[in-house]
Amino acid sequence: MKKIFILFLLITSTVSAQKKLDKLLNTWNTRNVPYISVQTLALPKTEAILLDAREPKEYEVSHLKDAIYVGYNKFKLKETVAKLPKDKNAKIVVYCSLGVRSETVAHKLIEAGYTNVYNLYGGIFKWKNNNFKVVDTLGNTTEKVHAFDKKWGKYLDKGKKVY
Repeated sequence: MKKIFILFLLITSTVSAQKKLDKLLNTWNTRNVPYISVQTLALPKTEAILLDAREPKEYEVSHLKDAIYVGYNKFKLKETVAKLPKDKNAKIVVYCSLGVRSETVAHKLIEAGYTNVYNLYGGIFKWKNNNFKVVDTLGNTTEKVHAFDKKWGKYLDKGKKVY
């Protein structure tokens, strides 16, 4: 009976966290970029160019392996396009902490003619919360994730929060 109760608590907290994230993204995003889930992105068959739309100090703490830093406040479309393949059908996934800033950057790529662009639903926080690996600037696996600030950091449940 105790095991069933613990399982119930786990399922309830997961559903509750998902609803909070849904509400947050519905508040801040316009959904003009399709989402890709962390589970889909993590599949071995999923090949994509990863773009990190956070600030340098966030990227330097940790990022998804092979992600290209493009930033947000100082995002430059021309510089970013120079880092991408000529094929505008290449799969591109943009992420940030939760998926708010990344939507803006991803939409700029779509406006520039890229046709296979996705926003990572829940960003690096959801990635880490699902026990997927992040790396530091040397490419070493780390538990650290820049949590942006305490307001947004409440969505990061796993790993070591850095502010």
